[in-house]
Amino acid sequence: MAKDASKTSSPDPKVRKRQISERKEGAESKENPPTADKKEREDSKESANPPELSGPPDKPIHTDQSSLLSNTSGFNNYRGFLNLCIVLLAMSSGRLVLENLIKYGILVDPISMLKIFLRNPYSVPNATLVALINVFVVIQFALEKIVAKGIIKETAAKFLTFINLATLIIFPVVVITIVEPQPFGAVCASGMYTITFLKMISYTAVNRWCREALQAERAARRRISKTGKDKGSNWKQKNKKEVNSNQESKETVQTQENGSVTVEQSKLVKYPDNLNFKDLYYFAFAPTLCYELNFPRSPRIRKRFLLRRIIELLFLVHLSLGLVQQWIVPTVMNAIKPFSEMDLKRMVERILKLAVPNHFIWLMFFYFYFHSFLNIMAELLRFADREFYRDWWNSESVGYFWRNWNIPTYRWCSRHVYKPLLRHGYSKLTGQVTVFFLSAIFHEYLLSVPLHMFRLWGFMGMILQIPLAGFVSTFLRGYTANMAVWLSIIIGQPIAVLMYVHDYYVVHYIATNATIT
Repeated sequence: MAKDASKTSSPDPKVRKRQISERKEGAESKENPPTADKKEREDSKESANPPELSGPPDKPIHTDQSSLLSNTSGFNNYRGFLNLCIVLLAMSSGRLVLENLIKYGILVDPISMLKIFLRNPYSVPNATLVALINVFVVIQFALEKIVAKGIIKETAAKFLTFINLATLIIFPVVVITIVEPQPFGAVCASGMYTITFLKMISYTAVNRWCREALQAERAARRRISKTGKDKGSNWKQKNKKEVNSNQESKETVQTQENGSVTVEQSKLVKYPDNLNFKDLYYFAFAPTLCYELNFPRSPRIRKRFLLRRIIELLFLVHLSLGLVQQWIVPTVMNAIKPFSEMDLKRMVERILKLAVPNHFIWLMFFYFYFHSFLNIMAELLRFADREFYRDWWNSESVGYFWRNWNIPTYRWCSRHVYKPLLRHGYSKLTGQVTVFFLSAIFHEYLLSVPLHMFRLWGFMGMILQIPLAGFVSTFLRGYTANMAVWLSIIIGQPIAVLMYVHDYYVVHYIATNATIT
């Protein structure tokens, strides 16, 4: 036992020597880390025996799986392709811009645009026409005051309102036809008359609903007082709310970028206290076509928000005018000959060439009008409802597009045309067709009157939306339906533009020159 203990306490000299050498090598490795050559030699040794060969030689590397582009793969991250499309779009658009500059040079001339408006500074028929809108507005206001006081009956008020509103919409047609003002200004004037026409219809309709509600309440009170019964107490409690007093505005109304808005019960306006010029002209300038006695109001005017919208408006308007001069005008003028000669191939080529710049300008118009301009008006008037559009770009049906790209017009059509037709027993299809028909009439009104032509291209463009809507909703779904909606927007508008420009050129230039010669 003593011998064994002595052996364990005194290790073999060879083992002791090896331990000492290992300690020295460890210390040297800490002081001098291994060089790249040493690492390469070590890697080469390891590669001689890779880990793949450490297992069984027939280890499987294939599994049951689908290709990424197959429907069964479940893969849906195609962001790289989207980036590719953006790059290709930028390259193709840049090529078109460069081609346009090489072919035509720089055509943008802001001074020429001013010359058009200042050609005859002492004759401003369009501005005069716009100012005369106030005459019809004041007449309608006077009619509402007279009816509210009971001076004339409701039947007579309806007849006089019809005469006033019919004159309102016909008056610019007569003036523009006789005076023949500058077409762009005439389009703006016709648009303002159309907006006022729709607003006055809503104004008189809501006031009439209020009168009918008051008359019904008074009749119920008389019946209660005669019978001495209290059967109408529940009815009275139910009708305490004023017609169209915007009960939602009593609650907290959430608005875009605007925090919360509250309308106090004590501040609600009731009929006929709303019949004053302040209320009337607030509605006249408010970014809505539907009248209410109590609009939701924002607490203050946000100056930074207002400044951003003004800068956007000025920039996009000038950019649109520049694109019209540089891109639209040359393309349209070069398209007149193919349309006159009915050269089908060249016509299609011109339509496709015009589609891109026309669509860019349409998108800019949508943004600077429905977002910038209407938000400017809403901010100045502290008008809290800023839903001027919804996600129309995701439209998977034609109907969804027309319901969501122009919310003020959609609300007016729904409130004063579609729903009244349903209440009178008409079908939904009849209501929808009627709305499209009225929209087609106003589209033609805004184009034919200023251009002094009656060609029905705008009317037909809107009417054709009805069969297109049926086709898309019946045969297409999802992204294919969305593509069809986009295609109708991109291609349909250039066709209408070229048809009007061609006819305008033929009527006002070729016919005029032929008469002179």
